[in-house]
Amino acid sequence: MLMRTDPFRELDRLTQQLLGPGTSSRPSAMPMDAYREGDEYVVAFDLPGVSADAIDVDVERNMLTVKAERRPVAKADDVQMELSERPLGVFSRQIVLADTLDTEHIKADYDAGVLTLRIPIAERAKPRKISIGVGTGHKEISG
Repeated sequence: MLMRTDPFRELDRLTQQLLGPGTSSRPSAMPMDAYREGDEYVVAFDLPGVSADAIDVDVERNMLTVKAERRPVAKADDVQMELSERPLGVFSRQIVLADTLDTEHIKADYDAGVLTLRIPIAERAKPRKISIGVGTGHKEISG
């Protein structure tokens, strides 16, 4: 059997073991992507192995908070762990949302270990035409 070693992976694994799993007072960060797609912002969080009922999404004013917990799998008494690299514990991420986003209509989907939030752009932030009155007539200018 061929075995490859990666010293940086080993260092990362040892650091995780020393620091321990994330706790509610010191949660671990979760990886995410954020991008604009049409008239909405999309934020995707990687949460593999986390059940949907262990994910909590809150928004207060313009602060979006995502918390999740990966719990250990229940094992029988006669099971002996040989290798454990998947982090357990609490994960959290906070994002400050722009005032131009509509936080009242956020949609959340969870599929294949990825939590995807779709945040629409507020109507007040979209370009619109403003009419200008000159004398008795009105002229439209694109804004």
